[in-house]
Amino acid sequence: MKSLIKKIKHQILFLFFSTVAIYAQKVQNTSYTTETGEKILRLEMTIPVSQKQAWQYFTNESKLKLWIAPVVQINLREGGEIITNYDEQKTIEDPSSIHIPIINYLPNELITLRVLLNSNFKEEVVKDHKNLQEIIQFISVGKNKTKIISSMIGWGNGKDWDTTYDFFVTGNVWTYEQLCKVFTKK
Repeated sequence: MKSLIKKIKHQILFLFFSTVAIYAQKVQNTSYTTETGEKILRLEMTIPVSQKQAWQYFTNESKLKLWIAPVVQINLREGGEIITNYDEQKTIEDPSSIHIPIINYLPNELITLRVLLNSNFKEEVVKDHKNLQEIIQFISVGKNKTKIISSMIGWGNGKDWDTTYDFFVTGNVWTYEQLCKVFTKK
């Protein structure tokens, strides 16, 4: 009887942790093209924390360091920016740091980021990327469950833009998978 109870406890624990992992692991690509032909790179995931806690993973330096980059600085305000560097040996001031301007935000609900393209992208795309933005929404979908929806808008047309779009599909999925992994490690 004790072994049966122990087995049931293990199954319940397995089910619990499997459920947490499912909520925190899956990044869904729900991208689409609007009626006017504009691409929307849209990724969705649900993480097992409240909406207020989810917001902290995007606006608090110590939380950002858990998933986005080891070197992070944020100035959360309209006209502020997030600065990151993937090399933990570098500083924020290093020229290789990535600057992500904050266009606007609604606390715990939405943040809009300006996407700046660097010299790693084709010159024609870099010249014409003034409308490229990422809108990140935080939607409560139950107790300690928040859906994150990332929508990149402002894409141009043509082969070079298609290559840029494909780069961000791969890069953004990988980045949001890093966020999801934070919750599967717990």
